[in-house]
Amino acid sequence: MTTTVPAPPRSTAPAVLDRIESVTLSSVTLPLPSPISDAKVFTGRQRPMTEVAFLFAEITTEDGHEGVGFSYSKRAGGLAQFAHASEVAPDLIGEDPSDVGRLWTKLVWAGASVGRSGASTQAIAAIDVALWDLKAKRAGLPLAKLLGAHRDSVRCYNTSGGFLHESVEQVKDNATRTLEQGIGGIKIKVGLPDSAEDLRRVRAVREHLGDGVPLMVDANQQWDRPTAMRVSRRLEEFDLVWIEEPLDAYDAEGHAQLARSLDTAVATGEMLTSVAEHAELIRHGAVDVLQPDAPRIGGITQFLKLATLADVADLQLAPHFAMEIHAHLAAAYPREPWVEHFDWLHPLFNERLETRDGRMYISDRPGLGITLSEQTRAWTVDRVTVGAIR
Repeated sequence: MTTTVPAPPRSTAPAVLDRIESVTLSSVTLPLPSPISDAKVFTGRQRPMTEVAFLFAEITTEDGHEGVGFSYSKRAGGLAQFAHASEVAPDLIGEDPSDVGRLWTKLVWAGASVGRSGASTQAIAAIDVALWDLKAKRAGLPLAKLLGAHRDSVRCYNTSGGFLHESVEQVKDNATRTLEQGIGGIKIKVGLPDSAEDLRRVRAVREHLGDGVPLMVDANQQWDRPTAMRVSRRLEEFDLVWIEEPLDAYDAEGHAQLARSLDTAVATGEMLTSVAEHAELIRHGAVDVLQPDAPRIGGITQFLKLATLADVADLQLAPHFAMEIHAHLAAAYPREPWVEHFDWLHPLFNERLETRDGRMYISDRPGLGITLSEQTRAWTVDRVTVGAIR
């Protein structure tokens, strides 16, 4: 007679590989070398930008693994991000850092009464990025490789040399230096109250660059629908890669009308603060080049969801700002993307991304491949640690 011994019930609890021991949050103010003006300043909607507020999250685990991530705010919002992150971070202590998606949801619910977009999820973004950095470091892989890279470099273009507070001659000089640094494309700002001046500046830069250099323009949401249609049609003669933010970021229908009417690609999305908002652009057919910003939409977890939607819709991808994060995410996008080069963030990190032959190269350093500089520590205006301190 054979006796069958029933197997013990299988545990439904997930295996725990490690536990979060501490989370350190730092509010850092990055001063800009000179006040920055785009079209929003010239239309009276904003003051020149003199600094950028950063929220850094540094996570350590019981097994000694570490991850670093960041979010940011231009002009107002940095204090709100720091305050919200400080409130929800205690909910991470003792959690397994591998469960990044579950932890994102947990933190959203911890602050559910203030919503799932804007400052609250931008605060969570810094933590989410740190968790992904930690995960890739523990695997010994650059983040792009962990995600599944399609390439080891991405096309890149520069924006920081093309603002409206500088003369067109200075913008041309900036463009020349940019190309000499191995960056492949140039973006300049438009959207002035006098559209004739916009056209004069674009013409001057295009003639300076010649026909072979990729050129983009960015109106920073400062045109109404008739102006956007009229000026964009005039801009088509300059063989632009795209026309960026011609309309208010939330005007999906207006962007769709432009996209249907122009031969030049329409790009937008950087000012949106959730996957759901981007999904509306996609649903309306309002964009040719989607420009999400991982720190603005809640981090890498949310960016990956959006990237899948963009790929299914056959869209080009050109993430906004934060190239230290976006180079990895763009490298993992199936279609050839663009990444925006900004030199403003150089003082924050000890490492530099390599640019040559028009491309930005993913380093072989694990994770994001960045460490915080001593200057970042010096610019820290507030700091809090939850959990154990080693």
